[in-house]
Amino acid sequence: MTVEHTSTDVPVVIVGAGPVGVTAALLLARRGVRTVVLERHHDVYPLPRAVATDDEVRRVLQAAGVQEEFAAIARPARGLRLLDARHRVMAEFPRAAQGAHGFPQTSMFDQPELERVLRDALARTPQCELRGGVEVVGVEQDGAGPVRVTCRDDGGEHLLRADAVLGCDGANSLTRDAIGATWEDLRFEERWTVIDVRTTLPVRCWEGVEQICDPRRPATFMRIGEDRYRWEFRLPDDAEPGLERLRELVAPWVDLTYGADFEVLRKAQYTFRARIADRWQRGRVFLLGDAAHLTPPFIGQGLCAGLRDAYNLTWKLARVLQQGAEERLLETYESERRPHARHVIRLAVAMGWAMTGGQDGAAAVRRGLLGAAVRVPGLSTAVARDLSPGLTAGPLVRRRIGRGGSGLVGGFCPQPWVSADGRRARLDDLLGDSFAVLTAVPPSPSLRAVADGLGAPILPVADLGDDGRLADWLREGRADAALLRPDRIVMDVVPAGGGEFTGTAGWASLLHTTRSPLPSQRTVDKSLLRSTTR
Repeated sequence: MTVEHTSTDVPVVIVGAGPVGVTAALLLARRGVRTVVLERHHDVYPLPRAVATDDEVRRVLQAAGVQEEFAAIARPARGLRLLDARHRVMAEFPRAAQGAHGFPQTSMFDQPELERVLRDALARTPQCELRGGVEVVGVEQDGAGPVRVTCRDDGGEHLLRADAVLGCDGANSLTRDAIGATWEDLRFEERWTVIDVRTTLPVRCWEGVEQICDPRRPATFMRIGEDRYRWEFRLPDDAEPGLERLRELVAPWVDLTYGADFEVLRKAQYTFRARIADRWQRGRVFLLGDAAHLTPPFIGQGLCAGLRDAYNLTWKLARVLQQGAEERLLETYESERRPHARHVIRLAVAMGWAMTGGQDGAAAVRRGLLGAAVRVPGLSTAVARDLSPGLTAGPLVRRRIGRGGSGLVGGFCPQPWVSADGRRARLDDLLGDSFAVLTAVPPSPSLRAVADGLGAPILPVADLGDDGRLADWLREGRADAALLRPDRIVMDVVPAGGGEFTGTAGWASLLHTTRSPLPSQRTVDKSLLRSTTR
């Protein structure tokens, strides 16, 4: 084979066109960054894998421009139930029909449908190019020069030179090997059988996720769509269940008679693992999604974690590539995302052990303690909130000790519906892709200077027509104003009663605020912000 050297610069190469890679491409395109996505398969992987997402990640899909299309294929779920071996409810963790991010707290979906939605959006986006049937065989970088990506297709081998490479190439990531990263084992490995079904039979269904906490036969059940269901079983042998065994397994939920309308779409065996890469970045090469972390599926956060990676990294990468922000801005990707990913993996492992109980004599004791613990008032709400704890202090999270507003910093700004000039919109659609300032008081000169340096609109919350939700949020957080990052994390606050943003010395040079704002396809609608410019 010959190697074709291309002289065309590629700002960003993304290895892997799964949901994480395509979402990253769409998010970069919203900021004017051109990408080439390389995928070894020619089409979407046809079988279901991920089936659940939360409201925070639906907000990421909104930022990527596919929220309406996703809403058409998603089904809200009521939450999670833990059942004992006799299918009696041990605990219930309800999920609201609308969470703080403006969407159902849990939504079920079919991953191939999500991937088609994302790829259709990619095809409509001129800044994105998807090349299918391409296998990446090498990723190399020397010093500060471009990253060299060697790939192979039917026409031979080709060389791409990129300013940055995002490795979204899954658990067996070549990109991970290329940066010298290795797995840290978080001590969970179990082999499960996954069965996806389409049926019109009456299925005994709670309209949420059911986890069967039975060491003898742990299982998970959920409804995915109108006539779509998933069962997951940890079986004592590796053989896929035949019809008789399948009838026995699903009997608690559905009576399966011979000849009944019960189409098995897939029976597959998966090994659920808990792992995290010891490094997520080397130079301009980054790991995202399953290339960086593997999460058991028991709390539905595997794909969610990867989409959070994309949301965190892409705005920072765009700022470095297009505005000359300091290279160390990119170091905040791993420092912010890796602790959160580890936290979620440990929660998933804990849930897995709650389900299976292990194989030792303490299993019954652990299940008993679980049953008692989940009855503590407020625990279910705390568990749901703990899926996405606030970021720890860092260059882009200016925590204050003992001062007003400290509880808001590092967490997400809520997303209510807002109105202006007779139009209704979700808050993020109003804000666009930029930094933003929400204020409950007239902006001071110093606040205006910070906003101008970041290209951030200033929005008085009293003018947003959101029934006072953002004003209440600021008041409860003891803040007069909040500075939002492009990923809607609160970076800093003005404490209630007066003051100013005090962290500017730490992040001004990091973000290089002296240059013009990022070009974007999603700019703030000036007609909706007239009151902020006076």
